[in-house]
Amino acid sequence: MLKFLLEFKPRDVPWVVGLRNTAAVALPLATGVASGHPGIGLGISAGALNTMFSDQPGPYRQRLRRMLLAAGAAGMSAFAGYVLGGNDVAIIVAALVWGIAGGLLVALGPDAGRLGLISMILLVVTSADPRTPAEAAGPALLIFAGGVLLMLFAIAAWPWQRYRPERTALAQTCRQLAASARRHDDPAQAPPVTQALTDVENLLHGRDRARGVAMDAFRVLAELIERIRLELLALGNASANVDATKRATIERLREYAARSLDAISAALDAGAPALTANAALEGFDAALDSLDQAEQGASELVVQAHARALGGQLRAAVRNADFAGSRGELRLATRDAALPRVLRPRNPLAILRSNLHLSSVAFRHALRCGVCLAIAIAGARIAGIGHGYWIPMTCAIVLKPDFAGTFRVGLLRVAGTLLGLVLATALVHVAFDSEWARIVLLAILCFGFRQLTTMHYGLGVMLLTALIVVLLSFEGIAPADTMSARALGTGVGSALALLAYAAWPTWERGRVRAALADLLDAYRQYFIAIVGEDERVRADVRAASRRARSNAQASLDRLRGEPRSTDLLDRAEAVFANANRFLRAAMGLEAMRQHAAALADRTAVDAFSQRVDAALADLAHALRNADRNCADFGLRDAQIALRAVYKKSAAPADAVYAAAWIDASDRIADIVDTLRHLVSRDARAGSR
Repeated sequence: MLKFLLEFKPRDVPWVVGLRNTAAVALPLATGVASGHPGIGLGISAGALNTMFSDQPGPYRQRLRRMLLAAGAAGMSAFAGYVLGGNDVAIIVAALVWGIAGGLLVALGPDAGRLGLISMILLVVTSADPRTPAEAAGPALLIFAGGVLLMLFAIAAWPWQRYRPERTALAQTCRQLAASARRHDDPAQAPPVTQALTDVENLLHGRDRARGVAMDAFRVLAELIERIRLELLALGNASANVDATKRATIERLREYAARSLDAISAALDAGAPALTANAALEGFDAALDSLDQAEQGASELVVQAHARALGGQLRAAVRNADFAGSRGELRLATRDAALPRVLRPRNPLAILRSNLHLSSVAFRHALRCGVCLAIAIAGARIAGIGHGYWIPMTCAIVLKPDFAGTFRVGLLRVAGTLLGLVLATALVHVAFDSEWARIVLLAILCFGFRQLTTMHYGLGVMLLTALIVVLLSFEGIAPADTMSARALGTGVGSALALLAYAAWPTWERGRVRAALADLLDAYRQYFIAIVGEDERVRADVRAASRRARSNAQASLDRLRGEPRSTDLLDRAEAVFANANRFLRAAMGLEAMRQHAAALADRTAVDAFSQRVDAALADLAHALRNADRNCADFGLRDAQIALRAVYKKSAAPADAVYAAAWIDASDRIADIVDTLRHLVSRDARAGSR
């Protein structure tokens, strides 16, 4: 509990996003007060506040679609709440339907999940103010208008900065990769900038991607960044096999590469040529020359090959950065922007249909949401609690698909609400005499809420509590009434959500093995694709392995928050760490494959690869089925045979690639044997 209360995440909301969201909330209210129509301004501000967190990064077309859907869902849910709120049976049934439908949307991803949450909140809040359909249309349209206003603020720069989201995402990826080049990452962790590259891939190849020649430059640059990452990882792996002097030279190469990436990042942010990269590239060449003059053994040849390839990729990235964006609409080689069939998003209706069974986490979450909303509304009405909508609204916000998320949000929401009530009490005596002072205070609280919520949910709720007290004061609701209702509703709603989860839990301990098995399968396919020659297949499975790794990481994060999972967590983290070590070894081979000819004699490689494939498939099967025995596929014997073949008889043209295979196969044999031991131990523990 103390960890949840004290843990802070990095700030991920840019200042400009916080400012434009605050403007969309505060300006309508200020305009309404100034024109003598505070009710209209309040309705638009409420709509903007409810759809605020739909303003997420992405192409402008994607933002427009996402935020327009959020505004529409908010308006329709508000209308339903107003109309059905006067009939107890109707609103309870509506809460059940909205809760199930909104909860099930988590199966489509976080954006759809936010849409479901907005719908549930607006339904229960507006149900406290029953109206006829004619009377409900106006306020519902105002709430919709607030969401549309927020959307217009978010896409206002589209005509002038058409490619800003793409440039910003690529610049951020370059910065992260530069930071990674300056440090030595833990080989047990996922390769660096994985999430950033996944976001870039979705941005450049997803359904809402922009089109045009400039986008081709962005896609070429993204591929170059991927190759630079591979070469940096391979250099880090190869440095372990050379002496201290050469390791120091490799560190110089990595530092100059980091400076080049920083220069590319700055150029992308500014939409200008990367002129400052020239000095870094000159330093890189000088370090490379000193490496060329050193003694040449097999390990040194591998290092040289990776260093030369890295230099070439950096130069190509600098050139492409000059042309990326609307200022550089050049005639670059056009690449197919369409996603491969295996990466195309599935039909949302098909995804929802596939989750309509009790074994689905999303469906269990949906049922919990629906039942809790119905019970909360029924209980508040039977008990005659004033402003009783706080109870079902808190249930909707606190309930998450996993125990750790529900417990964390519930705890932080209670703590944040109590602190927010203290803050609001203090503010009552400072700013409630003047309407304009309250508007200024609302803007400050709104900006702080938008900035802090993703950093620390408790602090965000604290500011939101005070913000709502100020906002409702414009409707004539006394601050004391708001604060007492909020305190009661938050406590009861959080308790109900936690009780619902305790009564019908979805424990991650029953799902983490399947997620790790999927990870091993994805890495196995990636390894076999590297051994093969098909460039497209290699790109496809690389993207699939990223998704599997993200799912496994999320599963581990959820498992960490569950009680009585320490032993399983230790074993799962060990499997995850060794799987990532395997991936890094495979990525080193992919990096070498970018610039070295295939081996003339592939017999030993094919024999070793087939055993790796069979061993990883067996391990994945054992994880899914809790098998006690994992077969020994003789990887070490195959590796010794591979080493003997290429140590003695590799042709001069194959020397570099052969040396890379000898090193990688040695590490892979050790890693797979370690995984076999871990999975067998886990099966024995699970059978007890």
